[in-house]
Amino acid sequence: MDIAINDPGVLAEVNQAFDDYEQALVSNDLAVLDRLFWNSPQTLRYGAAENLYGYDAIRAFRQGRPAGNLAREVTARAITTFGADFAVANIEFRRPGSDRTGRQSQTWVRMPEGWRVVAAHVSLMA
Repeated sequence: MDIAINDPGVLAEVNQAFDDYEQALVSNDLAVLDRLFWNSPQTLRYGAAENLYGYDAIRAFRQGRPAGNLAREVTARAITTFGADFAVANIEFRRPGSDRTGRQSQTWVRMPEGWRVVAAHVSLMA
C-alpha cells in the first residue's frame, strides 16, 4: 500500500492547525483549545503532572489551570503527515527563565469538523 507522506497541501493544513493550537495555548484561548481537541471520551492527554482521559477531563483541566506564565519558545518542530487524514506533531520548547526542555507530542486526525488532536503528551527534561 502506498501512502503519501508529507503531501504539501495536507502538511500545510496540519501546520496551520498546529500554529492555531500554539497561539491559543500561550494566550489561554480556551475556546480554540477546546475546539482543536477531539470531543470524545477516547481523547487523552498526558501532561507533565497529570493524566487526562476524555475530552471533558482535558477541558476541565484547562479551565482550572492558572492562566499566567504560559509563554514558551518552540526550539524544535517536526510534523509528519501520513495520507490525507493523519499526522503527528512533535516539538521541544523552553519557558522564559527556565533551563528545562519541554517536549510535546500530538496525534492529529482529520475529522468531519476539521483537524483535531486525539492524543497528546507533554513532558519536561531535567
